Amino acid sequence: MSRRFPDHPLLGVGALIFDQQWDQQRVLLVERGKPPLDGLWSLPGGLVETGERLEDAMVREVFEETGLRVTADSIATVFERIMPDAAGRCEYHYVLIDFYCTVLGGDLRAGDDSRNVAWFDIASLASVDLTAGTRDAIEACCSSRLPRPHVTRP
Repeated sequence: MSRRFPDHPLLGVGALIFDQQWDQQRVLLVERGKPPLDGLWSLPGGLVETGERLEDAMVREVFEETGLRVTADSIATVFERIMPDAAGRCEYHYVLIDFYCTVLGGDLRAGDDSRNVAWFDIASLASVDLTAGTRDAIEACCSSRLPRPHVTRP
């Protein structure tokens, strides 16, 4: 099934991964490397596969896009992204469930369909070319989540 002009909304997951470094709270973002969001920064994540639990999809997608192993903790927010074409027809329609995630380990690197991956100071997001709704989701969710270290070592 094509993602373009879908018969029904597609279900996806996104990861809110926060980190505290000195006096700055940061969030992990990926630069998309494929349409429809090529070149824009967003939360790591992607589509849920048939038969896959939401939490398992979240863990898989974060690893594929960032190289990090995470736990999918609690649901942070649910929203939809509807992207019409020039004629106003629904070209893309996603229902996205964002999870708070905790990093367990791994090596940070871009992978799968991400061009780049980086930590961003939340206060500087206005200057980042983000996908629609990403900044609002991050700012709304970061205030309700205590900063956690991005890598936990035994």
